[in-house]
Order: sequence, then structure tokens, then C-alpha cells
Amino acid sequence: MRIAVQGKQMDVGDSLRTHIEEALKTRTEKYFDKAVEGTATVSKDKHLFKSDITVHIGKEIHVQGRATAGDAYAAVDESLEHISKQLRRYKRRLRDHHRDQDRIEMEAAQQFVISGEDDDAVDAVSGQPAIIAEIDTKIQTLAVADAVMRMDLADLPVLVFRNSANGGVNVVYRREDGNIGWIDPATAESTSVK
Repeated sequence: MRIAVQGKQMDVGDSLRTHIEEALKTRTEKYFDKAVEGTATVSKDKHLFKSDITVHIGKEIHVQGRATAGDAYAAVDESLEHISKQLRRYKRRLRDHHRDQDRIEMEAAQQFVISGEDDDAVDAVSGQPAIIAEIDTKIQTLAVADAVMRMDLADLPVLVFRNSANGGVNVVYRREDGNIGWIDPATAESTSVK
């Protein structure tokens, strides 16, 4: 497994780099012996250290762990623990996914990143945030449970996918109360017609 370790506004020493590489290999190989790559970014913000670790374990499957602590090692260990917890929770479903990878269908789509209020990129005419990036992305055909799993693994707030049950474009998202919301326009159309 390839692992890239980088520091953001700080120098990651050899000791921390070795700690991250060994711990990440150990924790991922416990569940998946064929993880593709990992990326770890450690940054310092005032007196806190932030750790952001991503592991690519299969085709279009990423596991994300983020943490903040007063010590760089503690932040890294907390991020790695989050990744281990996710892998442990979903290991059976992920292994089954690896057997069925050839059946995954994807469509090309555009993904837009919109600047927030604290960004400088604001449209002068409307005062609204401007679109600052456009990225090609894939919309996967998944079951709802698999979409929720992928959203949880990648620590995403929302995931757009094509529902394997009805072929429609669906959305799952994390609600403010911590539960998962699911938007299925096909279901809404069938209930409004009656």
C-alpha cells in the first residue's frame, strides 16, 4: 500500500511519518490486505493539531478519518481509530462489494464546489457565493444501504447515487439530529399521482 504523509504549515518529522505509516498499514491490513493507497495530512492551527487521513480500499471506496488534538500523535491516533471503527463496522459488506465490483455502474456528472461566506469569492452583482471549482465525478448505481455506508465511510454530509432498485437518482444526507435522510423522487412521484 502506498502512503503519502504530508504536513500543512508544519514539518512532519521522520518519527511521526513512521508512526503514521506503520499504524495505517497495521489497521487497514487487519481488515483488508489489498488496500490501494493512503493519504495523511497533519496541520497545526494555533495550539491544536489536525489530522486528516484517507484510505482508498477499493474501486470508488474511500474511508476518511479526521481528528483534532493538542498533540500531533494523539490527533493521528484518533483519526486512525475512526478509520478502524468504520472498517470494523462495514468489513463484511465491503468484502462482498469487492466480489461484485464488476457489476458497479457509474455515470459521469459534474460536481461543483461553492465558496462559503468566509471565502473571498463572492459574486459582486448578487452578493451570493460564487462557484469556485468544477469537478468531474461519477454517480454510482447503489442500493440505499450501500450509499449510506459509503457516505459514512467517506465522512460525507451528502451522497448522490442512482438507486439500483428503481434506476432513479437519489440522495442520502446526514440530518442535523444525526440521523440519515433519504430523498427518492420516484417514490414522491408515485405517491402524489394517487
